[in-house]
Amino acid sequence: MSTPVVELDLVSRVFEGTPPVKALDEAQLVINPGDYMAIIGPSGSGKSTLLHLLGLLDAPTSGTYYLDGIDTEDLSETDRAGLRSSKIGFVFQSFHLLGHRTTVENVMLAEVYRPGSKAGRRERAEAALTQVGLGHRLDAYPTTLSGGERQRVAVARALTGSPSLLLADEPTGNLDSVTSGQILDLFDQLHQEGLTLAVITHDDDVALRAQRRVRINDGQMTEQFG
Repeated sequence: MSTPVVELDLVSRVFEGTPPVKALDEAQLVINPGDYMAIIGPSGSGKSTLLHLLGLLDAPTSGTYYLDGIDTEDLSETDRAGLRSSKIGFVFQSFHLLGHRTTVENVMLAEVYRPGSKAGRRERAEAALTQVGLGHRLDAYPTTLSGGERQRVAVARALTGSPSLLLADEPTGNLDSVTSGQILDLFDQLHQEGLTLAVITHDDDVALRAQRRVRINDGQMTEQFG
């Protein structure tokens, strides 16, 4: 049996206060290689907390998070950053592209802080842009691209390190319905190619594209079937 990409074992996150706020309550979750999971819930349900934990941007108050079988509990901040850089590709609602850099340069920037050889960086960026259907826009600037094209550049940037997990946070939130559908078609394609995806969304239509769906509400997670 293959090692899960993500395994949360009774993970809780409590924020100090009067009273303390339990944003995530003993969550148990397994995401296997090749899964396409949607994590859905209303604003304030705990989705952002879960995103930060899965992305190694925060640590649980209790419980254990395994990423590709690695126990992340006692890692130093440097080790966490290295693991995050090598294992997780992020796609956000905002595209976070530099307007004075070309599309290929924006994608190449993903490797600036990544350990390992920089040789072949442009070639990997070009391959990622081709994979998302933008091989013909390598030297275009973000200001000349449509919203959907800019999100494709952001997806290409997330793919350059061949991550174990693509973690997307409301990836269609800034897009119209037609363009949203095109981005979700791209996610379907990437899933068919074997990529493991977790998409955090409040939109049931986005969630319906996924193979698995987990609903989170008041810090409690429940997998939905059917």
